[in-house]
Amino acid sequence: MKKLPKLLWLQSISCNGNAHSFFNHPEFFLIMSYFELIYHPLLDTKYNFTDIAEKKLDCDILILEGSFKKDLTKYGINIYNLIQDYANRARWIITVGTCATFGGVFKENEPENISGFCFNKDEKKLEYQKYAHKLISISGCPIHPKWLSYVLLMLSKNKKIPIDEFHRPQELYGITVHTGCSRSEYFEWKIDTKGWGLKEGCLFYENGCQAPFTRGSCNRILWNDISSKTIAGTPCFGCTEPEFPKSFLFQTKTNMGIPAKMPLGIPMRAYLTATGIAKSFTIKRLEQKIIDYDSQKNN
Repeated sequence: MKKLPKLLWLQSISCNGNAHSFFNHPEFFLIMSYFELIYHPLLDTKYNFTDIAEKKLDCDILILEGSFKKDLTKYGINIYNLIQDYANRARWIITVGTCATFGGVFKENEPENISGFCFNKDEKKLEYQKYAHKLISISGCPIHPKWLSYVLLMLSKNKKIPIDEFHRPQELYGITVHTGCSRSEYFEWKIDTKGWGLKEGCLFYENGCQAPFTRGSCNRILWNDISSKTIAGTPCFGCTEPEFPKSFLFQTKTNMGIPAKMPLGIPMRAYLTATGIAKSFTIKRLEQKIIDYDSQKNN
């Protein structure tokens, strides 16, 4: 009988959001059948937290959830030291969520003391040098369940996962959230929506949508196979990036009507040329849809 990889899931400062997201994977039990789950903080497993702390078990894949603070303790056990011990033992380390990867929301409470496991926002920590060779980052608040299943199944088959500068899988983060957005035509013609929750119009120019700056496959691998923030009429929060969360999130900062930040990989001169041409046209088909939906909202 084939020996299954041993999987250990440990949490630091966490809201459990990534764990609960993964539980909603439609094939959760099938995916987990490829592994021996030795401990999970929210599931009934063979070993409990005390066992994990005392017995120093073998571990092939270590999943880390939550932000990190070096003096955090649980049941009198220093969580950071425990995680370091298993990080040394593991063949692979997966940080799930923006908190575990970059520091995330919890870092905003204690910016000097809280961080991700190997990154402090976009800066590499000392731990990076030690664990970079076996680190895979899955940022998001929370992560999409299929992002984690992709990584786990690739590792179970000993397949190489190409990664970016933050060790995020290129297959998942090699594009922006804007890629595949159902509102891209409105973006191209600079026609903004008149409110949240509406089906028509772009959310970038007036509502602070972060999709053109944010790496992720949210509009390719849909949530529950049917939706995403922009499909639902909500601006992208940019939750996969190191600087999340941002202040003034739902505002588009402009200089003389020009967005202060260009979409990833687009030079300002090219952007100004393209948008200048776009604004010189009247696209009645698209603008009429905006008027129709605005009328429905007011009624």
